[in-house]
Amino acid sequence: MKAVFMLSKDPEHESTGDLTMASLVIELARESYDVGVICLSGHADTASPGVVRVPKTAPAAADVLRDSLRRRRSLVHSRFLSDSLIRAVERSDADVFVADHSYMAEGFLASARAHERRKGDSILAVNTVVSETLVWRATRGLLGLADARRIVRDELRVARNAYSVGTYDAEEAQFYLNHGVRRVRWLDLTLPPEKQVDIGESGPRLVFLGDRKWAPNQEAFETVLDWWPDIARGIDGAELCIVGSPGPGAAPLLPEGVRDLGFVDDLDGFLGSCRAMVAPIRTGGGVRVKILDAASRGMPVVGTPAAVGSLANLFQLPAHEDKATFVDRCRRYLLDRAAAVADGRALYELNTERWVDGAPHRAVQNWLVRR
Repeated sequence: MKAVFMLSKDPEHESTGDLTMASLVIELARESYDVGVICLSGHADTASPGVVRVPKTAPAAADVLRDSLRRRRSLVHSRFLSDSLIRAVERSDADVFVADHSYMAEGFLASARAHERRKGDSILAVNTVVSETLVWRATRGLLGLADARRIVRDELRVARNAYSVGTYDAEEAQFYLNHGVRRVRWLDLTLPPEKQVDIGESGPRLVFLGDRKWAPNQEAFETVLDWWPDIARGIDGAELCIVGSPGPGAAPLLPEGVRDLGFVDDLDGFLGSCRAMVAPIRTGGGVRVKILDAASRGMPVVGTPAAVGSLANLFQLPAHEDKATFVDRCRRYLLDRAAAVADGRALYELNTERWVDGAPHRAVQNWLVRR
């Protein structure tokens, strides 16, 4: 059986959270399938075994709007559809086409493959990754709010036309079930265990990790700066280190004890100097790579419900709904190194146990299996 993953980004030339998860899913799928990739890329002239690159163009806004009105599709579901993508799908001999993001399914649905209904013909599987409704509402202002309803309509249409749907969030899976999509699975994936970080000698330091060019991360960054004086009050030497690309606009004035490091050369070594990772995300859903990466390394996490999501039950992680409980947990780790060490160890053991038991592997196989 051959499975072809349709990606909106080039896994060999780009590095993002959703690509990290896509690469994990692809590797797990290789256990049962001959796997290939069709991706949108700015490096379409680059040749790689098993990878078909389709030119990733930047169509004019007027053209996207015209196609959106003509096809009666949301802007995002119009943006990523092209004749080149349709041709790449039609040339493939895959048994299963896997759309990574709902909008990437449009290339399959517009192709001749979608009309092959005979037994044994190609099928479509969809990994929603994250609802673009959340993304557009968080990053596109009034335009995002205006198009959100059409995006949901498109995502439901795609899901109803798919053989199998996977999500990274249990609540999102339930949403599809509630709307009549029958074959939906929460992909309760975790990352393979890395070398456990050693925080036994760490000082009273917390870390915020994230690319602040992404609006929800910038929002969380501003939140943690606002809460930091209450977190650090009365704790000698308390530090908050910010790691990742800066957000738009002028750099804000940082409170005492906060350092913006940008990128660090040795991330593993640096994390070993921190007591916990903080994630006061307010707009969340879908890919939660930072939480999964922390678990794979045994780094304690202080997160909001939007940051932790369905991983709260998976890793027995408390989700802090308000400022007071969030601040209290941060202070606990700053004041009690042994508590941070114990919680980090427990998180690491849970993650390792799931991986050794094969839970992520089964999740992918059960999602893609053709019954």
